[in-house]
Amino acid sequence: MSEGTKKTITPADTLKSESPLVLTARFEPVAGLDRFQPAGFPEVGHVIYKAPRENGSLEQVCIVDSPASMANHLESVCMRGAHDFELVDELAGMPHVRCVTGKLNDDGKLADREVVVTSLTEGHRIASSYFIDGERLQGDSPNIIRIRQLNDEAKKLKGKAKNLNGEEKKKVEKEIKQKEDEAKQIKINASFQSTLIREFGIELPGSSKAHPPTEKWWNVFRTIFQYDPNSLVHGVLFPQWQIKIPRFLTAHLEAFGASRVDRSGVKFDRLGKTTSGQPIFAVDETTASEIRATFILDLALLRSFGRQNGEKELGLTEKQKEFLVALALWKIDRLVAAPFRFRSGCYLRCSKVTEGETVPHEPGTQEPKEPKVELQPNIRKSLENAGFPAKPITDVYWPREELYREGQEETVTANNDEDENDEEADG
Repeated sequence: MSEGTKKTITPADTLKSESPLVLTARFEPVAGLDRFQPAGFPEVGHVIYKAPRENGSLEQVCIVDSPASMANHLESVCMRGAHDFELVDELAGMPHVRCVTGKLNDDGKLADREVVVTSLTEGHRIASSYFIDGERLQGDSPNIIRIRQLNDEAKKLKGKAKNLNGEEKKKVEKEIKQKEDEAKQIKINASFQSTLIREFGIELPGSSKAHPPTEKWWNVFRTIFQYDPNSLVHGVLFPQWQIKIPRFLTAHLEAFGASRVDRSGVKFDRLGKTTSGQPIFAVDETTASEIRATFILDLALLRSFGRQNGEKELGLTEKQKEFLVALALWKIDRLVAAPFRFRSGCYLRCSKVTEGETVPHEPGTQEPKEPKVELQPNIRKSLENAGFPAKPITDVYWPREELYREGQEETVTANNDEDENDEEADG
């Protein structure tokens, strides 16, 4: 393959190739800047470690973004904007779960659905308590109205029972228990958790516990794919059911030949309205000879999500596994196609993407030639062939008063408005 030729990578070819597929992207700060801001934490800053090389030397390497943080970045490209949770046109029709709330009409119907979070914005994805513990909407009338009605009736009966004795009191107490049990059962049956347990097929006979026997794992893969295929790309954990699916796509962003740059800033309070005064804060930045993102697609793991058993398909079909490859490649391509802001002080552009593991080389020496690649995810075709349901979005409802609770007053402390030293949680 000549130096100017690019290798084309497609989902179908990738699925048949050796595992893992490793892609490497080189980045550089936008506008030719020397400094950039890695992920870090207050009082700790960012991480620079010494990596051993073949000639016995040590190279300073900085962790710019962890696999968990990179998963969040790769999910963010699926949406129209940081505060717009609608999927981009290319992913229209891809299943995902939304946590919604809103005001109910007099007839108990949800007029306007207010989207709070989705399975692409929540760190634990489909396993988040925002979805597991909420009510799966089947139309516009949440069961909360009937549940409240039963609980109110039980409450009135409790007041009545206080003035009764003997058999009459026992009769009313029995009625109270029936109404409370009915309300509880409606809530359990309507929860998204019950839907998953039922469709996973993991409820043990005669037990309230759930755990997937070996033959039920095919249901687990198939069900997650139908509700939120993104969870199979970046991994998901249901600790209560002992279900843990590792990441199919793992990404790292690191800087090589790194040096720490310490500087400071000051926050002015010209009106004197805060208790923080005029604090001076520290800012951690880095310079490096190379910034490199590594994307690892564990094809062996993906292939384990489904197989052919005679004439029967177990787990995911080949077309469904091909969609997961297409989604992973599409995310990578979207992330590197244009300058990307990893955080306020880390605005990077990709200079090239190559295939294969990177061979470390000494600074000042010629970099080994690696084949450049062109990603062709064909995401629309793969999505159409994946067999997704006609209604791909699952809404899970929470009453507004349960979702939004009054927060406690926090002590105002000096904060670095410029330094976003945090990483989001990732399941």
